[in-house]
Amino acid sequence: MRPTFSIILFTVLSGAGYGLLFVVGLSLLSVPSLMSSLIPPWSNAIDTFAIDIRVTLEVALAAGALLAIAGLFCSVGHLGKPLRAWRAFSQWRSSWLSREGVASVLTFVPTFGLLIAMLCGLDIRSNGALLGGAALACLSAITVYCTARIYSSLKPVRAWNSRYVVPVYLLLACYTGALWAVALYVSTPVFSPVFVSFLPVFFWNAILIAPLAVGLKLLYWRSLAKAAQPYVGDATGLARLGSVRSFEQPHTEENYLTHEMGFVLARKHSRRLRVIASALILLAPLSAIPLTFVFGDAAWWLVVLLGLLGVFVERWLFFAEARHAVIAFYGR
Repeated sequence: MRPTFSIILFTVLSGAGYGLLFVVGLSLLSVPSLMSSLIPPWSNAIDTFAIDIRVTLEVALAAGALLAIAGLFCSVGHLGKPLRAWRAFSQWRSSWLSREGVASVLTFVPTFGLLIAMLCGLDIRSNGALLGGAALACLSAITVYCTARIYSSLKPVRAWNSRYVVPVYLLLACYTGALWAVALYVSTPVFSPVFVSFLPVFFWNAILIAPLAVGLKLLYWRSLAKAAQPYVGDATGLARLGSVRSFEQPHTEENYLTHEMGFVLARKHSRRLRVIASALILLAPLSAIPLTFVFGDAAWWLVVLLGLLGVFVERWLFFAEARHAVIAFYGR
């Protein structure tokens, strides 16, 4: 299928945004136990450290919300009539697209609720912060899951109707979210034992998630190579009656379906782009340590850029290598 940059940007940016919000939600759940293990409850510094970590979480919440909103705006730009986008929310009983829209909006409730409460002085060790963090993590994961199910539920597109699509989407969202979390936390001019203890967790999460995501992607590409190509019987629904062939071509000129569904990516380009995507995703977090010796803390933003670029190439391939069954009707 012909890749559309608005949809690619939507899946990459929103995945990173909701991945970052997921990381913030988990951080809020782990703050009380982490602080109690590092700082004695009777220490006078515990309140100062709670304020410090709250500031870093506020920055991460705002950044995650901005990334998610930017991604959603990109998705609206893909619609033929953007002013009617609100109608998609009414079909949540049957449409994964509608469920994604509902989940994405619901996620902003704990996001902005926590952000406003923190700005007003919410104690991140309170039960309200714990409940908000749990809701934020769950709704963020549900949103990314619904995004992946939009594609994996489409049976006419065999490349998308795969068991690998959902876990890859979820893993890459956590991967980009962890990279953004480290870059934002390092850039925040607040340091404390609690804050510093978060960094290796997110850093190692990114390192461990990267090979897992790439491994699943390799299995996906392998299954894609083995999948049978659709033929005219699938496009017409007559395959059950036996061998089907076209008497003559249905059109003499290109139409909307052949333009959008008939995109063909050369095999040599596909292999090259797969290597580039896998290398960028794997090497981005590993390059952080040598880059920090050259660029200092700014190196983390280069790591984020490399990671996002790898996911962007992977997502471009996800659309470019997909083939809708209807294109077989045109003899392609």
